[in-house]
Amino acid sequence: MKKLFLSLALLGGVIFSSQAQTEQGKFIVGGNVYYNSSKSDAAGAKASHEFSIVPNVGYFVNDNIAVGTGIGYESRKASVSGDFGKTESFVVSPFGRYYMPLADKFHFFGQLSVPMAFGNVKALDSDLEVGDKTGSSTSIGVALSPGFAFFPSSRIGIEFALNGVSYNDYSVEDRDGNTVEGAGNQSFSIGSDFFAPRLGIQFHF
Repeated sequence: MKKLFLSLALLGGVIFSSQAQTEQGKFIVGGNVYYNSSKSDAAGAKASHEFSIVPNVGYFVNDNIAVGTGIGYESRKASVSGDFGKTESFVVSPFGRYYMPLADKFHFFGQLSVPMAFGNVKALDSDLEVGDKTGSSTSIGVALSPGFAFFPSSRIGIEFALNGVSYNDYSVEDRDGNTVEGAGNQSFSIGSDFFAPRLGIQFHF
């Protein structure tokens, strides 16, 4: 019986300490950085580039439930020349997140976000040098993403977020405000690449 009580006490201590970082009334401040580059194996091919940095702040409205928003910057550059090959955008991404403690220092989390990006589009010449502004872009999506958080201390969480289910609508307008047919796209994806997570860090206060 004493062993049973001791086991329950230890389990309770683990659960309490694992929830301390995600209890009601606490804040999280952090963000994530993403970079991707791809290049065809064709002779003379050049690489495309995608980069984003999105700091975020959130508040725990209940134990293990946080709401907040990310605000940041993203840049995309195509691998071929064109009138709409380079995009730089301002990013706003409100989110809601639920944590599930797995152990003292490990949490699983699921995040629902609505990423939005509003930017300028510029031309790329044959050498992929950036030219004049040719229009503006708008991107609005929704994403449900799983991830894992490791807490090396009570105030720091290192996160590995994976792509889950997402939908995005991207459109481009020229300088006169007309939609450019063929420059935009709608995309839907499902599934996670466990070898390409998004790495982030959150500070818990």
